[in-house]
Amino acid sequence: MSSLGEAAVALGYGVASALVPVVNAEAYAVVAGQRAGHALIAVVALALGQTAGKLLLFESARRGSGRLARAVAKRGTSGRAAVRAARWTESIRRWLSRRRTALPTVLVSAAVGVPPLAVVSLAAGTAGVRRWEFVGACLTGRVIRFALLLLPAVLA
Repeated sequence: MSSLGEAAVALGYGVASALVPVVNAEAYAVVAGQRAGHALIAVVALALGQTAGKLLLFESARRGSGRLARAVAKRGTSGRAAVRAARWTESIRRWLSRRRTALPTVLVSAAVGVPPLAVVSLAAGTAGVRRWEFVGACLTGRVIRFALLLLPAVLA
């Protein structure tokens, strides 16, 4: 496959894996590493696709955060579960609302996977993280993650 074709497939796979949890971008990165000629292209395109997909989650949370809060409040969950969910949500949101902790959290989540990047993307959207900062931290972390996954296959 040509490098342009490989980039297009990796980009599409990255977007799909960002939005559909059962589509595994890490597995694709390892398989792409077997073809060392296009490994760098696959890493960058996969990271761009993942970042684009997570940006969709980020933007949907940012634009719909008021509606989501109202829907959760109306639903009336059980007492203990509601308190626990509110406490967890508020602490994550506080963590992401501070500039000095928000970007490192997004970067670590994108590179390591803990906390899950999908959750961090949604929380960052509601916490007021700047779009370009989110994209930069997410893209950097994803490139690091996929490059480290690919490294053993490329060096072998």
